[in-house]
Amino acid sequence: MTSTPHPITLITGGSRGLGAQMALALARDGHDIVLTYREAASAADAVVAQIQALGRRAQALRLDVADAASFAGFAARLRDGLADWGAKTLDGLINNAGAGAHASFAETTPAQFDAMVAIHLRGPFFLTQALLPLLATGERTGARVLNISSGLARFTLPGYSAYAAMKGAVEVLGRYQAKELAARGIRVNTLAPGAIATDFGGGAVRDNADVARFVASVTALGRVGEAEDIGGAAATLMRRDAGWITGQRIEASGGMFL
Repeated sequence: MTSTPHPITLITGGSRGLGAQMALALARDGHDIVLTYREAASAADAVVAQIQALGRRAQALRLDVADAASFAGFAARLRDGLADWGAKTLDGLINNAGAGAHASFAETTPAQFDAMVAIHLRGPFFLTQALLPLLATGERTGARVLNISSGLARFTLPGYSAYAAMKGAVEVLGRYQAKELAARGIRVNTLAPGAIATDFGGGAVRDNADVARFVASVTALGRVGEAEDIGGAAATLMRRDAGWITGQRIEASGGMFL
């Protein structure tokens, strides 16, 4: 069961971009937030301060999602952090942390490929596994898990074969998690953003006017996505009254390449 009056959600990679906006959107929805960062402690602290200004509790923990060997230790630190709030379980987990790799199929190196596996597939797989004892259970009160994929798992743009292949694998993983964790009352869904104006991938969508115009031209709603668009979508899927949704892939792309 939920151990505090307010749900507690963990968001990996919550110090910037989509993760930060998800954290803020969920805080506005009444969630207390634990967010992770890899290097940018000051940025993570700034997001924590914004969440606290909204009247919600927040804390930041360091985590490298590519280092699966560290997950047991992270789970122990998370358990201690929850205990500081008088809580024992998480009500939500968003596997968001990521990094891009832009290279043609012919030029992708084994090192680039292995990095994508570690960050985008092995990380969410084994982090969720390590956190299972901390995820709330129950027919009505089970935790929500949201894995972040990409529109690139549906449509194709040159240069993203390794990244998109991992996101396709995450979408399959989510369906298996939804099936196998249903007996615990845990719901699992996948959110696939389209092209978003953040610093991801070098900030091309945000900073390159030609790229932005191209994205807008192939998007039904006629503009590039903003991080706030994804924050709102994530908050919607994590709500308690969305509990009849599980095993689904939801794309938030403004209708890109329809």
